[in-house]
Amino acid sequence: MPLALLALAVGAFGIGTTEFVMMGLLPDVADDLHISIPTAGHLVSAYALGVVIGAPLLAALTARMPRRRVLIALMGLFVVGNALSALAPGNGSLLAARFLSGLPHGAFFGVGAVVATGMVPPERKARSVSLMFLGLTVANIAGVPVATLMGQHLGWRATFLGVSVIGLAAIASLALLIPHDRGHAASSTGLRGELAALRSLPVWLALGTTVAGFGALFAAYSYITPMLTDAAGYAETNVTLLLALFGVGATAGNLLGGRLADHSLRGTLFGGLAALAVVLLLFPVLMRGEWSAALAVTLLGMAAFVTGSPLQLMVMEKASAAPSLASSANQAAFNLANAGGAWIGGLALAAGFGTTSPALAGAALAVLGLGVASVAYAVDRRRTTPSAGRVITSHLPEESGALHH
Repeated sequence: MPLALLALAVGAFGIGTTEFVMMGLLPDVADDLHISIPTAGHLVSAYALGVVIGAPLLAALTARMPRRRVLIALMGLFVVGNALSALAPGNGSLLAARFLSGLPHGAFFGVGAVVATGMVPPERKARSVSLMFLGLTVANIAGVPVATLMGQHLGWRATFLGVSVIGLAAIASLALLIPHDRGHAASSTGLRGELAALRSLPVWLALGTTVAGFGALFAAYSYITPMLTDAAGYAETNVTLLLALFGVGATAGNLLGGRLADHSLRGTLFGGLAALAVVLLLFPVLMRGEWSAALAVTLLGMAAFVTGSPLQLMVMEKASAAPSLASSANQAAFNLANAGGAWIGGLALAAGFGTTSPALAGAALAVLGLGVASVAYAVDRRRTTPSAGRVITSHLPEESGALHH
């Protein structure tokens, strides 16, 4: 695999760290800014809103720019957002800085996925995407725990300064390792062409699969702490270590999904969603003991992230005329899944169905994801049936602006 994928992974590591570290720092931020923890929770929502808005918007607006330059510019915006977060004097300015930090998130992963797949042979496209996502999953193992400890001992502002340094390292890596574009700007269809490429049922079905599939994950994961403490009997001090096990499972699942998807993209997607549904259905049983609960957390990360690179690649295939925009839109769908899954899991808790009920709600979402993926498969088969008079195939386009060193 090209060394340039390491530069994308470094950027993904920084993004993953700043996205998830706020959950662990909420009490410290709330105390320092003299606000309630629920009010501080809006800082998480502000970042997610930035991702949802910024992903398609920045990808579309930069459609004519060379992708190497876009990646560096996006990471520059990331550094600015985190530096402003560290310097924010109050809650309002911190909200704005967190929103700014989220803007480049989706576009970076979207454009990065296109660059990653353009540097490898067709039979290794999914693996290249999974290696970029490796930075995101490793952030849950190392980046978030270390950044949380830094914030607790040195102050939460030090955490965001540290993340800014990671962003600077990513910029240096991108400048040194990512090949230059040749001819991409001239060949681009521009904003109108990028948007027109999204007027496709298969694209929206692929995005719907992402929302349902990862909504299943976040329905359960958003409430994993009370499950581990109230149902499995763990002390709160052990939760951080258990969440690292989730990161281990996610990393293993991400790498496995990339390898399997290069052999069968659709089969990996169906298998991953089915496995996720089964794991979530077993949660009420697995959460009855400490060891089985630890296994459940690991399996949850593995089953969910097996589907990561197949979903990213499928969206890019279905919008072959605008892969950067579609790939970025998939990241927006991922964050909608985060918010929607947490909301649905919360409804199950509020209805009094028990501590582990969010996992069962997640299982229902995973089954819904399987249903949407099945409809997408049926639509594809109908479009490629010879009796229709012609065969229509979807594939990733050959980059007319080939990458070169």
